[in-house]
Amino acid sequence: MTIASLSILSDSDSYGYDIIQAVRDRSAGELNWADGMLYPILHRLEKKGLIESYWGQAPDTGRRRKYYRLKKLGATELKTQRDLWQRLNTMIQQPILQS
Repeated sequence: MTIASLSILSDSDSYGYDIIQAVRDRSAGELNWADGMLYPILHRLEKKGLIESYWGQAPDTGRRRKYYRLKKLGATELKTQRDLWQRLNTMIQQPILQS
């Protein structure tokens, strides 16, 4: 969930509902996050200094929303997480050696 949130925020600043929709879209509907799952993650990432939040207005409705953006430390963490996923994927793809 952390890597997905950071990845979405690496594209652009976003707010909670939009992040949930992006996860659903990117996973072709396989992942359905609820608000109660996302906001604790966002708060934890913010506390770690990986993202920051700010209040803004939605361009379409003018409603006030809390937006999140990736900080430099978050971009570094995202790269680290992607590298780990890539190594794990490579390991999984290798045949298991018989002894």
